[in-house]
Amino acid sequence: MDQERGASEQPKHKHKIIAAIPCFNEQRCIGSVVVMTKKFVDSVIVIDDGSTDATAEVAAEAGATVHKHDQNRGYGAAIRSALEKGRQLGADVLVVLDGDGQHDPSDIPNLVKPVVEGEADVVVGSRFLGKGKRPPLYRRLGQRVLTTATNMGSGQTVSDSQSGFRAYSSKALRELTLAESGMSVSSEIQFAIGKSGLRVAEVPIAVSYIDRAKRNPIGHAVSVLSRLLVLISLRQPLLLFGVPGFVLMAGGVAFGVRVLARYSETRELAVGNALGMVLLFQAGLLALFTALMLQAMKELMRGEVARLAKEVRGYTPAEESTEGE
Repeated sequence: MDQERGASEQPKHKHKIIAAIPCFNEQRCIGSVVVMTKKFVDSVIVIDDGSTDATAEVAAEAGATVHKHDQNRGYGAAIRSALEKGRQLGADVLVVLDGDGQHDPSDIPNLVKPVVEGEADVVVGSRFLGKGKRPPLYRRLGQRVLTTATNMGSGQTVSDSQSGFRAYSSKALRELTLAESGMSVSSEIQFAIGKSGLRVAEVPIAVSYIDRAKRNPIGHAVSVLSRLLVLISLRQPLLLFGVPGFVLMAGGVAFGVRVLARYSETRELAVGNALGMVLLFQAGLLALFTALMLQAMKELMRGEVARLAKEVRGYTPAEESTEGE
């Protein structure tokens, strides 16, 4: 059951700028984050994702409107709620930032500027631009892997695909449709941006890493990467399976050439090379077949969705009553 608490701020800008802060058990930091954020936006919404501490109460006392999930649904679900609240409240710009104090609210004016000036629909606050403080080394390595994979799969290139500090235009709020419930929602957003044809910009942001990470960094990276591979397989099957399939088949052909060359010279069969040829070629053929099947299913589903959408747009109650008479 959702609960709404808190108060709204008086408008301060020509554009209606709302901040949404997804959080879970952040009673220690959320109050100060809300107070600082209110200086740069018209109102603040806190998406309390089923916290078991006093996060909701502290946020409301600090002046935020609190939207509370009845249970912990995951970061992706909190982001979906944030975007939905932005749409419902008619935000011209929705800023999303973390509730743990990692992001500096004073970066908000710089973050929303490309949206306000009509230059972008989504602005990503990048930890890897500018000369600000960088994340710890282990985080940088993991983020680079995830960003590279996300860029390759989505066709969109950013320097920090996992950033939680972003700004969305009203158009982006209408266009973005998300399904992920976990931390992989950041990658899903990048896929959705490419699909919707939204414009993306990046600005440098400052970050603060005071406390230890709540999640195990390795477990977090593996979890996000596994979901990312699922996203790529659904949206870019030819990239995920087709390209490796061709590479494996090429390797099989190379082994086959060696087998033939060896046999022509010695009249002996190179068993090891022959086995490698068969295994690589079969694996490549299987990967290529998987890619083609998934691509065919993707196109079939796309056509079916387009057909249903056309039928819905063409449907009117009057037509139904006429057919029934």
